[in-house]
Amino acid sequence: MKIDLNGVLYEYEAAGEGEPLLLLHGFTGSMDTWRPFLASWSREYQVIMVDLLGHGKTESPASTKRFRIEQAACDLVSLLERLEIEKVHVLGYSMGGRLALSFACLYPERVNSLLLENCTAGLVSEEERAARVQQDQALASFIEQKGIPAFIEKWENISLFASQKQLPDETQEATRKQRLQNSPVGLANSLRGMGTGRQPSWWNELHELTMPVLLISGEYDEKFFRILSRMKELIPRADLVQISGAGHAIHVEQPEKFDTIVRGFLQNLIYME
Repeated sequence: MKIDLNGVLYEYEAAGEGEPLLLLHGFTGSMDTWRPFLASWSREYQVIMVDLLGHGKTESPASTKRFRIEQAACDLVSLLERLEIEKVHVLGYSMGGRLALSFACLYPERVNSLLLENCTAGLVSEEERAARVQQDQALASFIEQKGIPAFIEKWENISLFASQKQLPDETQEATRKQRLQNSPVGLANSLRGMGTGRQPSWWNELHELTMPVLLISGEYDEKFFRILSRMKELIPRADLVQISGAGHAIHVEQPEKFDTIVRGFLQNLIYME
């Protein structure tokens, strides 16, 4: 379903009844990332899935400034206002996790709980941010020059996704097919405007988050386990779960475990109130 959010046509879908649960996918993903969990989660929650800027069927603005993570978070507020929703549980993966965290830091009154799958609170130093911006600029140029198929071939073979090579062929092919549906402009501008180097560092704000937070990492993703471990020390009400047999994309590599962890966390909130 299309909806105009601050001048950009977004694609979103809502299903189920209950407390709202907003799902934010990762880079090269779309709302289809979460479709395997829809039947389970929509039994107890109003599940809201959205194609983020430059992804899936959402528009790809020409201006990279429109992709800034603060603007994307503002778009989510507009979505909730249009749906007449006051507060949500927010689950985000990787890039979507960075957006979920940004949303919680900027609009904490809108967040019931926060679930972050393998993401970071940002880069601390100017040098780190500048280096990452340069890296993302090179990737964006590659997309524009070589096209989506060549980029996805390159993207699938980075070390971050090595553990996904063990997945069944049909699972890998489904992920690849979904990634190929994205546009060159959308992915390139997402890297330039919403990359890790462009977003604010939220490390100094983490201690101000008062909502329950679940940090989810995979056994093979050592880099993000270290990052999430640091985040856990700073967030007052954070729990960290490491899921065995998974790398960066836990929801793809261990969907049953992921489903159990997410539902368990959300259901436990009832007893914490």
